[in-house]
Amino acid sequence: MGSVGDSFDNALMENFWSTLKIELVYRRSWRTRDEAENAIFSYIDGWYNTQRIQKDLGWLSPDEYETAWYAQQANPVTVEPEPVGQRP
Repeated sequence: MGSVGDSFDNALMENFWSTLKIELVYRRSWRTRDEAENAIFSYIDGWYNTQRIQKDLGWLSPDEYETAWYAQQANPVTVEPEPVGQRP
């Protein structure tokens, strides 16, 4: 986070709220506050945080990225160093 008065304080959250409104809130209406809260929770926890592709993750969803990361940790690629003085 930035310092007081810094433009970076809200940038990430402003982007998130904008996305939430465009992808969920403006597309439907709810009869009760509970319905709205449940829909927003489902969007955030069931879609945005797990399945929605993200540029910073190489256009993978967080679940796909995490699965790939754990697979790489289970099968790390090791590179053998060349012995010193053995170059052609």
